[in-house]
Amino acid sequence: MAGRIEDYALIGDLQTAALVGRDGSVDWLCLPRFDSPSCFSGLLGGGEHGAWRLAPVGAAQCSTRRYRGDSLVLESEWRTPEGAVRVTDFMPQRRLGGRRTPQLIRIVEGIEGNVPVRGELRLRFNYGRIEPWVRRTGHHRVAVAGPDSAWLRVPPGVHTYGLDGVTVSDFTATPGSRTAFVLTWQPSHLPTSPRTDTEDALAATLRDWQHWAGGCRYDGEWRDAVLRSLITLKALAYEPTGGIVAAATASLPERIGGMRNWDYRFCWLRDSSMTLSALLRGGFREEAAAWRRWLLRAIAGEPRDLQAVYGVAGERVLGETVADWLPGYEGSRPVRFGNAAVDQLQLDVYGEVVDTLHLALLAGLPMERHVWTLLRALMDYLEQHWREPDEGLWEVRGGRQHFVHSKVMSWVAADRAVRLAEATGLPAPVDRWRAMRDAVHADVCANGYDRRRGVFVQHYGGQGLDAATLFVVKTGFLPPDDPRVVRTVDAIREGLDHGGLTHRYQARQRTDGLPGGEGAFLACSFWLADALAATGRRTEARELFARVVGLGNDLGLLSEQWDPRARRQLGNTPQAFTHVALVNTAFTLNESA
Repeated sequence: MAGRIEDYALIGDLQTAALVGRDGSVDWLCLPRFDSPSCFSGLLGGGEHGAWRLAPVGAAQCSTRRYRGDSLVLESEWRTPEGAVRVTDFMPQRRLGGRRTPQLIRIVEGIEGNVPVRGELRLRFNYGRIEPWVRRTGHHRVAVAGPDSAWLRVPPGVHTYGLDGVTVSDFTATPGSRTAFVLTWQPSHLPTSPRTDTEDALAATLRDWQHWAGGCRYDGEWRDAVLRSLITLKALAYEPTGGIVAAATASLPERIGGMRNWDYRFCWLRDSSMTLSALLRGGFREEAAAWRRWLLRAIAGEPRDLQAVYGVAGERVLGETVADWLPGYEGSRPVRFGNAAVDQLQLDVYGEVVDTLHLALLAGLPMERHVWTLLRALMDYLEQHWREPDEGLWEVRGGRQHFVHSKVMSWVAADRAVRLAEATGLPAPVDRWRAMRDAVHADVCANGYDRRRGVFVQHYGGQGLDAATLFVVKTGFLPPDDPRVVRTVDAIREGLDHGGLTHRYQARQRTDGLPGGEGAFLACSFWLADALAATGRRTEARELFARVVGLGNDLGLLSEQWDPRARRQLGNTPQAFTHVALVNTAFTLNESA
């Protein structure tokens, strides 16, 4: 049975990632990419759907765990009546021109006593659906099914055998012993697996991560949380293209037992400007530039074909399917892979794209002529269509509305386009863009504002609150001392409160077309902290920020949502949107100190 979401640690190689539980079980791993079918799917079912447990015999959970320094190398220590062992889990980074195959390495180190240890490897390809053939080849156990093969290198002196579809490895850890297991994925037509010096791989992985982390520019009160968030964002980046996935997982529920279970192993355009800001503020210009290059490649084409979400290499077809053979995380069904949001109209993404280009220019990244041509095409399209309803930021499935956030981001597109034209001197219909900016602003203030209560609402003609309307201050749509802003911030703080945190929107005003509730949305809580700081309530902003940061697990990882009643994380994990918001809010509070 899968652990709680917060029980999992993340390891990865900048092209995919694995989740390791406190019980020593790797319950989620997709190979060779983030969005490939998983070979370990125990997270969405049980061990029979694929997992690799490595732990002292009879031990339920590790005693302590940590990342070694500023890295993604996980160390878990186990103390048992027989003694103590340490398990080090990591995935060496793949290098272009070098080894191209993903590997998961697990090293068991004896600390005290003679501790019996057991490994139980269940490989189940295609999201837990296919049990492979397993054969023995020298020091390897080789599992093959269709295009996939996985090679387990068995260390000398380890008794390894097959039992009911499980590869079992038994040995005893003694003081000073180091027993290393290497699991390598490669296409099944390749005849041999490359050899790896595990100690060299460990040293190189530590060196790579710590060198990268040394570039962090944040030096404020929450440095540990900020740096861990930036490391997590780096881990969610697909190195070959620069795309950053929203999360490492798929179909973890927003409510236990509910149906709000989505696949987040893709790249959302709406994350773009906030992610670029976090990377640039953190000092990671190279990653920011790579993200911008991914964005420009992904959106190339007709402006009307702009999508909210793309694959890690810019793929446009991400068809949503249901895996009816998986029981789901704690019975949360359906289990979905792919994401139907790819077919939605979400006008806010035009604003996010233009805002990203503006932020990039301010950071010194060039505005090339072909990029300017693309921007003008996007603006031409948005000028004609910003008055239309859409599915909005939250990707509703209950019909299109005139969402206030989408309109505000249309204003952002026009505003940033004007600023870009003024800064670069490149040819543009600036008067038209200024007119559009004024028209959107007037439209939102007339139709998205409830004059009786003095607050901005979720969509035109509605009464519900939406945390996304905090963008009226985050984007500069209105100044922070505007009474409409202050009243909206106060209304959201009170009306969307969920155990001291913030819901996305009011349950009684749902427009998403799905039954059931969800947890507090952690990024929204950070947005509220930003808004409180902007409106002069810095002490309250700091308190809220500290409260949300404190919800991270023992390794500092945050998922999408939090259940204040059950006191547990919900949704896909670790969530880039949450960690991006953490970084940006930390910088905001630090700069306003």
